Amino acid sequence: MKNVLFASVSLFILMTGSASADQQQFPAKLAGQAILPANTMVPAPADAPEFLKHSGKFTTADRKRTEALGTVPGKDGARVTDLRLPFDGQAIQGFSGIKTMADGTFWTLTDNGFGSKANSSELHALPAPDEVRLGSQQGRSRQEPLPLRSEQDRPFPVVLEGTDTRYLTGADFDIESIQPVADGFWLGDEFGPYILKVDNEGRLTDVFPTTLDGKPVLSPDNPLIQLPGNPTAKMPVFNLKRSGGFEGLAMSKDGTKLYGLLEGAIYKDDGQMESADGHTAVRIIEFDVAAKKWTGRSWLYLFEDKGVSIGDFNMLDDTTALVIERDSGAGTKDKACADPKQPKPDCFEAPAELKRVYKIEFNDANAGKAVRKIGYIDLLNIQDPDNKKKAGAKDGVYDMPFVTIENVDRVDATHIIIGNDNNLPFSAGRTVDKADNNEFSLLEVGEFLNAK
Repeated sequence: MKNVLFASVSLFILMTGSASADQQQFPAKLAGQAILPANTMVPAPADAPEFLKHSGKFTTADRKRTEALGTVPGKDGARVTDLRLPFDGQAIQGFSGIKTMADGTFWTLTDNGFGSKANSSELHALPAPDEVRLGSQQGRSRQEPLPLRSEQDRPFPVVLEGTDTRYLTGADFDIESIQPVADGFWLGDEFGPYILKVDNEGRLTDVFPTTLDGKPVLSPDNPLIQLPGNPTAKMPVFNLKRSGGFEGLAMSKDGTKLYGLLEGAIYKDDGQMESADGHTAVRIIEFDVAAKKWTGRSWLYLFEDKGVSIGDFNMLDDTTALVIERDSGAGTKDKACADPKQPKPDCFEAPAELKRVYKIEFNDANAGKAVRKIGYIDLLNIQDPDNKKKAGAKDGVYDMPFVTIENVDRVDATHIIIGNDNNLPFSAGRTVDKADNNEFSLLEVGEFLNAK
């Protein structure tokens, strides 16, 4: 999944697998919600080349260019959603990272939803409405989006190198996580994977390749990987699966360190994925901001039995953080297909089973070892006694049966913000035949945040 642009979003809060034996589940209560409809579009930037006026032109199985608007159905497996590609303009959809600001606003990052480097060579995702009200009516956009563009410090030519603006596209970087700072933004990329720095004007200023234990960390989408000219020559080596790079990027409270959390496990020299205590493990890798280099320190995050990837990652204090962990399921069990091996258009092939936010602890003492999972909240069982939800059908309960939930951060001492990535128009977890909307939800989780 790929991000190209991001913007500020103001959320005005109106307060109206199995776990291991030592983990505790904590309650969560819905305090407010805002929904951005899936079919929300804006024009491309005025100075963008004609190529970028429409989005989703390369989403057929054969990747042939499709210019006729609305002629390619969006599908989630065997299920056809209600939106069709290409789109007229840019889709505001697929949020993939969020950060709470001191003034009560949030910076968020949009994700493409088209799914791969091969079909994303266009500026196809713009950020959300800028003003959203939780528990009240949706506000209006008040700030222009910030398109990202390439300047000089980059390791390879970008897709739009021949244009004056050199906007970055989904075929250049797969940006999934964001940390705002005074002079710009730090971003986590999945293709390299890279740590990126852009300034306040959206200009790319730095690209940092990833190393771990003195070795490069590479995905098959790394732009510097090339096939040999001779078929008998040794093939290039990479040690991450596609889309296994930095889904999460947290920053220490003093701003001196970044912590990149890989979505997928690193493959070792023996071809096996990294693991610990019988669980697949992904790495948290430490980056020194002032020195602009990796420190050599890392930690292991262990998945639950049904966990397959992380969704977002933000620090709470010097040693604890929030992490979204999920399976690959979508939808509810009451509408599950009778035979998951024979998916049909009117049922969920693999309903959601594990969608959680974990509170974790990592510090000097457990560097190089597994982080401690303090406890979790279940995103499939959020209490809603005051009926604040705007989506979902369970009485007294709000759930998030989405394949990708990729936004979490603390709002205040007792609340967190949570949001899905709707992979427009390919994810349909709320309803079998409708593309998922973007749902921002405010959760009351004071006991969870205070857990030790």
